[in-house]
Amino acid sequence: HTGKEMFMPKGILSQSTEAKEKATKFNATIGISTAKGEPMYLESMFKKFQGIHPRKLFTYAPATGLPELRTLWAAKIREENPSLAGRQMSNPVVCNALTNGLVTAAELFLNVGEYIVLPDKFWGNYRLMFSTLLGGEIATYETFNNNGYNVEGLLAKVRECGAKTKKVVVVLNFPNNPTGYTLTKDEAVKLADGLTEIAESGINVVAVSDDAYFGLFFDDVFKESLFSLLSGRSPRLLAVKIDGVTKESFAWGFRVGFITYGETIKGDNSAIFKVLETKTAGYIRASISSAPHPSQSITVDVLKEPSFKTERAELNAIIEERCKKVKEIFAKGIYDDEFTAYPFNSGYFMCIRLKNVEAETLRLALLDKYGVGVISTNATDIRIAFSSVDVENIEELYSIIYKCCKELTA
Repeated sequence: HTGKEMFMPKGILSQSTEAKEKATKFNATIGISTAKGEPMYLESMFKKFQGIHPRKLFTYAPATGLPELRTLWAAKIREENPSLAGRQMSNPVVCNALTNGLVTAAELFLNVGEYIVLPDKFWGNYRLMFSTLLGGEIATYETFNNNGYNVEGLLAKVRECGAKTKKVVVVLNFPNNPTGYTLTKDEAVKLADGLTEIAESGINVVAVSDDAYFGLFFDDVFKESLFSLLSGRSPRLLAVKIDGVTKESFAWGFRVGFITYGETIKGDNSAIFKVLETKTAGYIRASISSAPHPSQSITVDVLKEPSFKTERAELNAIIEERCKKVKEIFAKGIYDDEFTAYPFNSGYFMCIRLKNVEAETLRLALLDKYGVGVISTNATDIRIAFSSVDVENIEELYSIIYKCCKELTA
C-alpha cells in the first residue's frame, strides 16, 4: 500500500533546488541559518572536524544522499560484484544505514499480512521491523540441512507462500547474522535459479539482499552479493540491495547505508529506476528527512583514498584469523558432548547448539559467574561474536562456556 501511494512531493526541497540554481540575489528558501553565504556553526563543534569544509558538515544532504557518494558507491558495487557485468542497476539511494534501508524497502513492497520469508536463524530486529512495525507475516524455513544451507527449504517456503498471495518478499542475509554462514557458489546459483523459476511461474518475488557483512568472506564461498545473480532475471523478480559502511567498513556509528534496485525488464530500465528511486526518496523524506551529512562527506573522501581497500583487507584479515581459530577449536571435537557449531565461514558471528543446557540459563550463568557475555537466540542456540574477542582469548572463551555447561548439568 505505502509503495503504491508513495511519491516525492514537489514541495520545499524541489523549490529549494530550483532556487539554488536561479536565486542569485537572495535565497530565502532553505531552513538553515547562514552568514555571508556559508552555514553558521558552533566553533566547538567545528573544531572536531578539522580539514572538512563547514558546507560538507552542517548543511542538509539531499534526501537521496550526496550525488558523489551515490556515484562512488555504484562503482564500488560494480567492481565487487563482477556478475553484474551487462546488467543495469539504479543509482544507490543513501539511507540511515541498514535498518532504515530494510524498513524502507519493506514499507515500499510489503503489505500488512503479506509473507516475508526468512531462515529460522535470523537477526532479532527483523521481527521488530517486518512483523511488529509493518504487520508482515514472517514465514521461516530451517536454515541448514545436512550438507550446508537449506536452499530447497527456502524455495519450498517461497512457493508455499506465493501460492497463497501471488507475491513474496524474501530476505537473503549473507554473511548471515547470527550464524556467520555465506553460501557456496553452487548454493548461490541454485538459489538464484530457483527464485527465477518461481517468478517465471507467475509469483511476484521481491528479493532483498541484506549485505551488512559484505566482504567479510573467509572460506571458499560466493564472494558477491546475491543481488548480482538476481538482477535482470525476470520481470516478476525485483532484486533490492541493502548495504552500507556500517560493518563492512568498520564505521558502525556513521549510519550510512544504501538502497539499490536491479534490472527487471529486457531493454532500458531507467524509467523504472527513476520511479523506484523517487518513491524511496519520498519514504526517506517522510521518515528521517535525510541521512547525516558529516558521515556522508567523510565516506566520500574515504572511498577516494588509495589505501581504502588495503585498510579494509587488513582489518578483515584480523577477523578471519579469529574465525579460523574458532574452526580449529571445533575441529578437535573436545566440546561435542555439550555443544556443536552450526556451519560458519564469514562475517562476525558463529552459533553453537547446546545439548544439555537451556540457552538463557547458560547466558545468565556465564554473565553472573564468569563475566562473559554471549547472546541466546532461542532455547538451544548461543551466538558468539568472534569479531569482538582478540584471537589470544578465543580458546579461553570456549573453555569457559564448556566449563559452565558442565557446572549447570552437574
